[in-house]
Amino acid sequence: MAEDRLYVTTTDAGAPAPSDDTSLTVGPNGPILLQDHYLIEQMANFNRERIPERQPHAKGGGAFGQFKVTQDVSQFTKAAVFQPGAETGMMARFSTVAGERGSPDTWRDPRGFALKFYTKEGNFDLVGNNTPVFFIRDPMKFQHFIRSQKRRLNNNLRDNNMQWDFWTLSPESAHQVAWLMGDRGIPKSWRHMNGYSSHTYSWLNDAGVISWVKYHFISDQGVDFLTQDQADQLAGTDGDYHQRDLYAAIERSDHPSWTLKVQIMPFADAKTYRFNPFDLTKVWPHSDYPLHEVGKLTLDRNVTDYHTEIEQAAFEPNNLVPGTGLSPDKMLLARGFSYSDAHRARLGVNYKQIPVNTPKAEVHSYSKDGAMRIHNATDPLYAPNSSGGPQADPSRAAEVHWHVDGDLVRQAYTLRIDDDDWGQAGALVREVMDDSARARLVSNVVGHLRNGVTEPVLSRAIQYWKNIDKKVGDAIEAAFLTAQ
Repeated sequence: MAEDRLYVTTTDAGAPAPSDDTSLTVGPNGPILLQDHYLIEQMANFNRERIPERQPHAKGGGAFGQFKVTQDVSQFTKAAVFQPGAETGMMARFSTVAGERGSPDTWRDPRGFALKFYTKEGNFDLVGNNTPVFFIRDPMKFQHFIRSQKRRLNNNLRDNNMQWDFWTLSPESAHQVAWLMGDRGIPKSWRHMNGYSSHTYSWLNDAGVISWVKYHFISDQGVDFLTQDQADQLAGTDGDYHQRDLYAAIERSDHPSWTLKVQIMPFADAKTYRFNPFDLTKVWPHSDYPLHEVGKLTLDRNVTDYHTEIEQAAFEPNNLVPGTGLSPDKMLLARGFSYSDAHRARLGVNYKQIPVNTPKAEVHSYSKDGAMRIHNATDPLYAPNSSGGPQADPSRAAEVHWHVDGDLVRQAYTLRIDDDDWGQAGALVREVMDDSARARLVSNVVGHLRNGVTEPVLSRAIQYWKNIDKKVGDAIEAAFLTAQ
């Protein structure tokens, strides 16, 4: 009998369903009846089963796993998740940025690398990409950037001319565009790419000392890529290639892993460092701030319900735990609001009560009501109160505070000795890429420019590459003219 009950279809209220295949009608040939509540439930749920997709990062997938600390970094942070020997359950979501949910996995695009750690002190989220930098440094440009990568209003098609128009009018994009047009612009799989916080975050230790930190998740599978031709072929034959690869690897117990390493900058160094350390378009050279190993992240469990565990997963940089914090990075501070606001609009105000987003730590919150609130609340629902309700403890929260002053202005970061928009992009092309990688870069750029980029954007794009590196820019110009 237990086995029979397991396979009995029920209504959403748990009652046995009357049929899986026929509606209630007046006779076998008669009209359908309004009182067929099960048919109505089925149709109404179907009509409402889609939720709005994410604005960027709509297409993606992920899995669950564990993070285990292997080295001692307790001198820099008091966060329980990073203490020696700590093991924490977590989940990861990988994604493309510009494409919609049905778009191919293998378009040339940055890849999202979002992580949620279910720590004993609350949820800790890291929202990053597979590149250590980004296209812009000020959040005022973010909406415009994303729209330039999306679809035109008139024909609903993506437009390379629109993309290069934005990039060439925003020279701070050069470093990220050089990454994007290189080999890492199309990873072989999600398992074969690194993940970066990109942003500068902060750590706080037991003594109250602040350090600035960048997170690097280094793929233990190695970094590998698809050529443009390989990616184009897969886009037409297996648009879900990356999602399929991750799921299949975990199913066969080939569990992908990444080693977390961090760059740590002493608090005072940020004031005089040769690059602005909070500028999202810049990296910290490893020769200045080497990598320190922290631990290993391993994905070992596939999702069982994509909608509830991936589509409804909500990541946000302001999910912080004691010992971690934000920084003066303008883009990061804006994302602290933008991500949670997007989740409230897409999933509802109580999105943190959806199981995949629910902390494993106890929640004692004064949040009240709203659609889809499922966790019971108790009086008193206000603070301060005389009834034994929860009380904030600043010492346990351990917010990271830094001093700042100045006039109210609208301007870019104060320039440092080596601050410019082209230098690090040029170093990437000349010092990181070899001859073969540079040749592929030139081919990728020329192919992209030939696909609909027109004057005056075309001339600006060629000059853009000459500003990054004269030889590469000349090669792009020559190859483009030859291909005409």
